[in-house]
Amino acid sequence: MSECLRVVIAEDHYLVREGTRRLLEDTGTVDVIAAVGDAEELLDAVRRHRPDAVIADIRMPPSHHVEGIAAAHTIRATHPEIGVVVLSQHSDENYAFALFRHGTNGLAYLLKERVGDLDELLHALREVAAGRSVVDPRIVEVLVRSNTRSADSPLSRLTSRELQVLQHMAQGKANRMIADALGLAESTVEKHVNSTFAKLGLAEESQIHRRVTAVLTYLRHDHTPG
Repeated sequence: MSECLRVVIAEDHYLVREGTRRLLEDTGTVDVIAAVGDAEELLDAVRRHRPDAVIADIRMPPSHHVEGIAAAHTIRATHPEIGVVVLSQHSDENYAFALFRHGTNGLAYLLKERVGDLDELLHALREVAAGRSVVDPRIVEVLVRSNTRSADSPLSRLTSRELQVLQHMAQGKANRMIADALGLAESTVEKHVNSTFAKLGLAEESQIHRRVTAVLTYLRHDHTPG
């Protein structure tokens, strides 16, 4: 992957599409090599340009349903070296589960409002381009709230502090960043991380980005969409 990220944008609203292009290119760290209006054009642009990462709206023509998610799955299946950031206007857990149902590597789910937060958007692009994952903090909050109500949820095994650490892990934060956010020693955070993985039965597999999988794997237990 080159230092300057090569990105394709897929968004059917012209002003949003061109505004996003301008914001990214003005950083000097992103080269928007194509900006298209629907999923078919997105897949064609990916085939022709082989970008480092893609930004795709979750709803695009023709049906404005989940074309962005379907395109993300196709891209990851055919070009696993390309990361995909999917943008949604809604903090809907079902969309998150649909996006991550085949795995989390190289995928990000962000709320559309993050387009205005360049640091967040650039972070997500770099993470997916490197094969890692990002979930919008507000989506994580929705997922955690909905599952803590279930007595048989895997979350019921975690302490309140472990739940806090888990939320930060799902945002892609390293232990040092979590420690700073929660006012804890880094060694204490590491103990909570290890305890959380142990309670959730997550194997230590280097190819899996567990800081996101720790949330999605067990949350999917009760909430897989039909």
